[in-house]
Formats: sequence, structure tokens, C-alpha cells
Amino acid sequence: QVQLVESGGGLVQPGGSLRLSCVASGSSASVNAMGWYRQAPGKQREWVATIQSGGSPYYTHYVKGRFTIPRDYVLNTVYLQMNSLKPEDTAVYYCFTDTTFGRSWGQGTQVTVSS
Repeated sequence: QVQLVESGGGLVQPGGSLRLSCVASGSSASVNAMGWYRQAPGKQREWVATIQSGGSPYYTHYVKGRFTIPRDYVLNTVYLQMNSLKPEDTAVYYCFTDTTFGRSWGQGTQVTVSS
């Protein structure tokens, strides 16, 4: 089973930037994709971004043009680079990875966008 450890969350002002990290370890299984979901208070968990094994990124329209999802294959890490942050981006962000054995989830990290 893949273990995912997230970091990088915190408090940032509107218009600011934040970079989340998610490190995968504990498995030699082939990783097909990695990505991020988020869950705001009172809302269902929603998909944010995915990067496929070949490197192709995909984003929800809510963050397209503001977020990017770089991936480091050597460090087994996926990032979420968040720019031009808005208060509505406030949520707990969860990373995931898909392997041939199934999906694994990170523990979540809080992102708060507020002045």
C-alpha cells in the first residue's frame, strides 16, 4: 500500500501563492496517476487536478489558469502550485495516487485564504 504524506498548507492572503507537496512511499507498484481533491466546509469533496503517468495535467475549471500540478518522478512527489488564491479556495486538500493495486489518499492539509 502506498503511503502519502502531505505538507505545505497554511494561511495566505487573497492573491497570494502556496505550494502543497505530497510524497509517496512504501510501494513499488506502478503509479498510473496522482492528483488532488479538496473539501470546503458544508460542501462535498471535489476533484481539483490530476497528472497522468505520462505527465499530462488536467484541472477543474475553478482553478484552471491559476493552479499547476508538477510531478517529480525521482522524489515520488506531486505538488499543487496555487497562485492567485481566492477565499473560495479555502478547503482541506487531499492528494491521491492510483496504482495497479488501487487508490491511496493523503491525510489532508488545510489551506485558508483570508485577509
